[in-house]
Amino acid sequence: MKAYLSVFRLRLTNGMQYRTAALAGVATQFFWGFIIIMVFEAFYSGAATELPISLKQLITYVWLQQAFLAFVMLWFRDNELFQLITTGNIAYELCRPSGIYGLWFAKLLAQRLASALLRCFPILLVALFLPEPYRMPLPLDPAAFLLFLSALLFGLLMIVSLSMLMYISVFVTLSPAGSLLMFGVIGEFLAGMVIPVPLMPEWLQRIVYVLPFRWTADFPFRVYSGHITKEEALIGIGIQLVWLFVLVAMGKMAMAKALRNVVVNGG
Repeated sequence: MKAYLSVFRLRLTNGMQYRTAALAGVATQFFWGFIIIMVFEAFYSGAATELPISLKQLITYVWLQQAFLAFVMLWFRDNELFQLITTGNIAYELCRPSGIYGLWFAKLLAQRLASALLRCFPILLVALFLPEPYRMPLPLDPAAFLLFLSALLFGLLMIVSLSMLMYISVFVTLSPAGSLLMFGVIGEFLAGMVIPVPLMPEWLQRIVYVLPFRWTADFPFRVYSGHITKEEALIGIGIQLVWLFVLVAMGKMAMAKALRNVVVNGG
């Protein structure tokens, strides 16, 4: 455990140094946030019927999505890990006294946390003071805010667990591009990062609710906006914990199987 904590601290400290890149990311995310909100604003103004989520809740959803993008984006990639697998340098990792799954999990968690910490506060601060209709409201009450933080934290752990499955799949496919397409593009759509889950067709929502992806982004953002009640949020957090246990167990089993079959060629 000390080895994993040491790796986590080192990666977190290293990630916090990229402040200029973070500022560029903040500007980009504000740009996309305004574009997405304006598109939905036009969509809502022309809607003939009442939609399942209010425009104010949707605006909150978008700003949280932009502020915590590093927490929820599945296409976030660590090329170093991909190269370890595809070049055969995984042999060096096998010589370490600590388990590879825990080591990589700590690295990925620290990278996402560092990136989010540098970007989320400026975005949230500005979004809270924007003019209407672009302003993001505060949470309904302190209890709702605490539930949101809990859901966001468990969602972060889930997204890292899902990312670990992506890296482990490269042992079989030897293609980072294929794994990113399978997990990144499809997973983010099912998480509500393209179309919020309440606006999806009912048949698609039934599929989304069976899979783990929506619990990483859609669920915590809707808890903050009040679209999901506190009682439903408590049940949802319990479901997140179950999914987290399942994903970590699957990842550890898949990693063990991949390492048993791995072949390292050298000269």
